[in-house]
Amino acid sequence: MNIYDALKRDHDHHRDLMARIIQTEGDSEERRELFKRLLLDVEAHAAAEEQTLYSELIESVKGQPQTRHSVTEHKEASDLLEELKTSDMSSPGWLITFKKFKENLEHHMTEEENDVFSISQEVIEKDRAKELATKFAGRKEVEGEMLEK
Repeated sequence: MNIYDALKRDHDHHRDLMARIIQTEGDSEERRELFKRLLLDVEAHAAAEEQTLYSELIESVKGQPQTRHSVTEHKEASDLLEELKTSDMSSPGWLITFKKFKENLEHHMTEEENDVFSISQEVIEKDRAKELATKFAGRKEVEGEMLEK
């Protein structure tokens, strides 16, 4: 497995969780549990991704613009998650904000899979991409543990 496989696997998991959340109603136990899982995984994923893939890409002139753009999108997603955490899940506004978050995150993931992966495959050697997958998994676990505290 390389970093791209690891990230894509997470993206697919995030897409699945978001689709399942959209199917829930009100302030239900199911919505709360799915949102908690999504929140923790997306935040841990973004932090680990920045510390592994993006930290390598930013060192390359070719990778800098897309890396900056992607990190900005991480911040926007994090801000929306923070808003969702503090909003009433039973209000129509929560679902509106969630749909905005979902749309933004899906855009980001697609852009990453198409643009960022292409650029990084030119900049990062295949063996290094495999090493980064291992580093990513370790960082994501640590980030997840910190978020759960």
